[in-house]
Amino acid sequence: MTLLPTQTPPALALALVGGGSTDDLKLGTGAGGRFSLVVFYRGLHCPICRKQLAEIDKRLQDLEAAGIGRAVAVSMETADRSTRIVNEWHLSNLPVAYGLDEEAARAWGLNLSDAIKDGEPDLFNEPGIFILDEDGTLFWSSTATMPFGRPSLDDVIAGVRYAQDHDYPARGAA
Repeated sequence: MTLLPTQTPPALALALVGGGSTDDLKLGTGAGGRFSLVVFYRGLHCPICRKQLAEIDKRLQDLEAAGIGRAVAVSMETADRSTRIVNEWHLSNLPVAYGLDEEAARAWGLNLSDAIKDGEPDLFNEPGIFILDEDGTLFWSSTATMPFGRPSLDDVIAGVRYAQDHDYPARGAA
């Protein structure tokens, strides 16, 4: 399934490491800024995910300044492995949600992979970045079939800044 811009994505009702749920974040409501950022990452086994989430964790103020008022990292990981991610990757600001199931991952249009080496979950989602607009609809997305080739955070920030400054609409829904 491909999730298109201006469509409302499936609900995310997942627990967060440390307590609470994604419902508490008010994603796609304009709370704290026009946009929300949902980053789907592969899991504990992925060093590229570690680098990406660490950068987002450190640059949440840059995201807010660009108009991204809410952000969350999401995976199919378990509670225990997600807690390890937060602790071992030193994520102190970025909320981390866990327990995404296969059906929800597919509904978001994520690609899935089976484990090929020790340390990988039997099934996990590949990366995806989704920007939700203030009305809860999808504004922009990028998904991958591999851990490589993710958009840089600077490109994401520049894109949402441009969209806000020029009242640029969501594209790609035709």
